Amino acid sequence: MQIHKVSWMHQANIYEVNIRQYTREGTFAAFATHLPRLKDMGVEIIWLMPITPISIEGRLGALGSYYACSSYTDINPEYGTLDDFRKLVEAAHALDMKLIIDWVANHTGIDHHWTKEHPEYYVLDSEGNFTERNGWKDVIDLNYNNAAMRMALIEAMQFWVREYKIDGFRCDMAHLVPLDFWITARNSCDSLQPLFWLAECEDETYHEVYDVSYAWEWMHLSEKLAKQIASVQQLKDVVTKYQHYPFEGKKLYFTSNHDENSWNGTEYEKYGRFAKAYAVLSCTLPGLPLIYSGQELPNNRRLKFFDKDEIIWHEQPELHNFYQVLLGLRKKSAAYTKEAFFDFLYTSEDQHIMAYLLHAGDDKVLVVANLSVNDKVHVKVQHGVLQGKYKSVFSGLDYVLENEAAFELQSAEYLVLSTVN
Repeated sequence: MQIHKVSWMHQANIYEVNIRQYTREGTFAAFATHLPRLKDMGVEIIWLMPITPISIEGRLGALGSYYACSSYTDINPEYGTLDDFRKLVEAAHALDMKLIIDWVANHTGIDHHWTKEHPEYYVLDSEGNFTERNGWKDVIDLNYNNAAMRMALIEAMQFWVREYKIDGFRCDMAHLVPLDFWITARNSCDSLQPLFWLAECEDETYHEVYDVSYAWEWMHLSEKLAKQIASVQQLKDVVTKYQHYPFEGKKLYFTSNHDENSWNGTEYEKYGRFAKAYAVLSCTLPGLPLIYSGQELPNNRRLKFFDKDEIIWHEQPELHNFYQVLLGLRKKSAAYTKEAFFDFLYTSEDQHIMAYLLHAGDDKVLVVANLSVNDKVHVKVQHGVLQGKYKSVFSGLDYVLENEAAFELQSAEYLVLSTVN
């Protein structure tokens, strides 16, 4: 399959929005008031967690899982109306931001209207009962051997593109759905307008369809490294592997998302005092960074998954400028364009330091991070095209570097330099 990637994805970033928890109201309209702030922070792609109604039968908690859908072409009434959703999309577009929606194609909620209208759309056991193979108690599996179900699902996806002009899909558990379905879905939906496709999976073959996939392996290794039970080299090896993915596939780097925050802990539980260092890495590696609702606060608590648990916002989130700098760097530097090169640097402290250079002509970004518990590391880095005049993106200090440079970094300290042209 020949896919045509949207031009705006290459230097972009993604901000995941949990509408339920984002505001006291938990509505599209209330979230829309945050768009100017997010625009100022540098956010380019808004990803909304599932916006569809949630099944009542089998519901977990008071409000249920966002991922237990009861209709693919309606809005969760807790969030507002279809018209409210349209206004949100239009508001994002007016700020030159893109908006993608979560799409759950592996399963539906137990009382989805298809269960009565088309039970053949589901995987049934020998007694004709609905089934679910992953141990999730509030959903049932769709039957991909049924051609009519496939067509109905694609028509539902097209509905959101045609009627509401969304800019793409984040596809939940994409690897549980046959690749040939996604090929048909992308061809069908992209025929309406060019879209951005994000897969929650790490199967590199799915890049035949998807522009970006999750960097789960990187995240899990980075957590271990923060606890000093993995090595810097292991983390570098994973990034190197990602650089050779087929179909020019890109990776989504993150330290938190809705699953991680609710079930495995906040980034501060997982990374401790290294949280900002790994946020820097996730935002400067050559893929796309993901920021989850409230990370800019910062958010130090796990949000409930099945119940209301409002994020409490400050007038100016503490890490707004931190992310503004990192996201702005990606946008303005040619080192993050499609044509740029990425190299790990030789360092004198490879067991402690991660250092890499992104470069495209005279545009260069150097990242050096001390990922060890050692209080202070003196490190030399080398690269054939390192030479140039740089400025620290955080402190504004000037650096004149040769192809070999020396730095001193405290534990968990990071340095991000960008050339001055």
